[in-house]
Amino acid sequence: MIKALLFDVNGTVSDILTDESAREVYRVMSNLLSYQGIRLAPETVRELFWEINKRQRRESIEEHPEFDAVKIFAEIVDQYASSYTLALPEAKRGQLPLFLAEAFRAASRFKLELYPGVRAVLDALAPSYRLAAVSDGQAVWARPELYFVGLLELFDPFIISSDLGFRKPDRRIYETALARLDLWPEEVIFIGNDLYRDIWGPHQLGMKTVFFKSNQGDHSPQGVEADYIIYRFEELPEAISFIEKKYFNKKI
Repeated sequence: MIKALLFDVNGTVSDILTDESAREVYRVMSNLLSYQGIRLAPETVRELFWEINKRQRRESIEEHPEFDAVKIFAEIVDQYASSYTLALPEAKRGQLPLFLAEAFRAASRFKLELYPGVRAVLDALAPSYRLAAVSDGQAVWARPELYFVGLLELFDPFIISSDLGFRKPDRRIYETALARLDLWPEEVIFIGNDLYRDIWGPHQLGMKTVFFKSNQGDHSPQGVEADYIIYRFEELPEAISFIEKKYFNKKI
């Protein structure tokens, strides 16, 4: 019997567009750093961000490592702090890496909205199923973004890869969600838009899956098929009914 629905977030419930390659992002960050007493050209900020990002992942012991955006900016501040930076109020200095990470995402984000029908569908499903989410992303970005689109209160638990240090399809990220739900894999359906991370990964644990063929994610075959494919989020209740009827003989 299906007791919970486990969702991917970006590309599944929220339609988001970011561009971390845009030069404008690093111009904004360069200017913002100047107000903290740190003089770095936009090109230098770009180089430092990606250099530290890659090093974090390279030095990780994980097979699917996650980076930490806040620690990236903490390292930049520590390395290039001037006397002006060091004279900033202690409370401001302590929050500076977090603030810079938020600013970086704000500058690189160009779109954030729900896919059509998401809220209505989730509201209709909530009385019958527990709703939870697993997202590859940075907690400093993911939680406020989910709040912005009005869904933060619906998902419990909300598992974010940066809190764990590894990304999907590491089986531990799904196991963490299952443990917090206190459910077995066969009691959960995973809904996502990426055939590798959201379909292949959960299938390794025995979860049923629904693949949302949205405008994002890896749609290339990964040697596994979803139990159901939807092309609009509004089709999700039909997918759940199909899975329950096929695998659990539930009368719809």
